[in-house]
Amino acid sequence: MSSDPPGQPLVSSRLAELARDIKLSHTVFALPFALLAVFLAAGGWPHAGQVGLILVCMVSARTVGMGANRLLDARLDALNPRTRNRAVPAGRLSRRFVAGAIGVCGAVFLAACGGFWVFYGNPWPLILGPAVLLFLMGYPLMKRYTALCHYYLGAALAAAPVCAYVAIAGDAAVPAFLLAGAVLFWTAGFDILYACQDYQSDLETGTFSVPAKIGIPAAFWVARVSHVLAAGFLLALPAFTNQLEVIYLVGAGLACVLLMVEHAVVSPRDLSKLNLAFFTLNGCVSLTVGLLGIVDVLM
Repeated sequence: MSSDPPGQPLVSSRLAELARDIKLSHTVFALPFALLAVFLAAGGWPHAGQVGLILVCMVSARTVGMGANRLLDARLDALNPRTRNRAVPAGRLSRRFVAGAIGVCGAVFLAACGGFWVFYGNPWPLILGPAVLLFLMGYPLMKRYTALCHYYLGAALAAAPVCAYVAIAGDAAVPAFLLAGAVLFWTAGFDILYACQDYQSDLETGTFSVPAKIGIPAAFWVARVSHVLAAGFLLALPAFTNQLEVIYLVGAGLACVLLMVEHAVVSPRDLSKLNLAFFTLNGCVSLTVGLLGIVDVLM
């Protein structure tokens, strides 16, 4: 028999609702960069157990960050026509349930971090783990104080390749930070574009964003500059490691083309293809760089 209170959906149903609400599938944005960092740190094939722990860390950490976003932003989401149907403001999930999911996923993340110490003698993931979780949960608060919140989100995703590298190698190196720089500016750029659709709502609610601060046309230029910087980090990476050569550069070049396509399909006057630019093209960027980079490391 179900242990759920009468009138409440099954736990499995609520977990599925949470996964849809936080768009769990979007873990693909940062995951390929994290896996590339894993292969770079290992200098080839890592232990299967290490990859498994990285995957658990990635999914659980992102759930903590996005769960906190949905929980802390519930009031703002209810005021925004685009987001008012999210699970918490719409009443499909309770704040208590989301908070509980955050707590469980946080514990899973720290347990996986501890696995690197227990099985591989590396204590750094567990030492740094609590600070990483707190950092990931901070994004919803930033939009209340600064238009630079997009770059905070970029830094949150950029932590993935650095943390993954440290988890495997026990320390960080220049390639990990170059990957992080690419992820930071890439994420900030597409988040600025995505925020353009909330321009009016942000003005009305006093929410900080680059479009609300300087207008949509100027925000597009900030996004473009951010993506140029991201491309620069990607293309500079082979100069700092002998593990990446032609195959990776093909992937980085394709990623640059995809970023140009992203800016070609949307404009300040036409945001109708924003979902294509945000979800499809950016997913292709990360998969292309990560996959071809890993292939190059293994060649």
